[in-house]
Amino acid sequence: MANVFEFLERDHQDVKRMLVELEDMPVTGDGDERMRQRKQQVRRLIIEESKHEAVEEEYFWPVVRHLVPHGDELAEHAIKQEQRAKYTLNDLIDYEPGESRYEDMLTEFIAEAREHIAYEEEQVWPELRLVISPDRAMELGTKMEKAKRIAPTRPHPHTPPNPGLLKAAGLFVGAADRIRDMVAARARH
Repeated sequence: MANVFEFLERDHQDVKRMLVELEDMPVTGDGDERMRQRKQQVRRLIIEESKHEAVEEEYFWPVVRHLVPHGDELAEHAIKQEQRAKYTLNDLIDYEPGESRYEDMLTEFIAEAREHIAYEEEQVWPELRLVISPDRAMELGTKMEKAKRIAPTRPHPHTPPNPGLLKAAGLFVGAADRIRDMVAARARH
């Protein structure tokens, strides 16, 4: 079990590592295997980002809004960033690595993801640390860890980032996403 900051830090480190790996992966030259690996890495990024953002919208941002004096402003800014990212990730699913549109969207996503992570870590976390109790931070981290296990694995940009709606639908959407992921994996093999 981890407190909310440890949980989010671990997720952020995983995403940062994936972003670096994608940037370091060669795009040019021959190599169907290389493009397959790139697509697989982007799929992993989409899954991890989708789960992370869904859990933040369900649990983290409501707490920020409630506890931090100007939490509504912080949450609104972050959620706008997350919504843009969802659209980009959703669009990436329809393209192939090496295509100029795919690579442009991926480059854009990487830059925006780093900006969003920095915003959370440098602007939001310090404000929340001032007002959240250690017990509440641990409780929130535990809830987020549990929720991530069943969270949606796809972006769903058209779903409003409403915590109540996401909590109610999250279990079903997450299950449907996992079924789609299994079917897609079978189709690839």
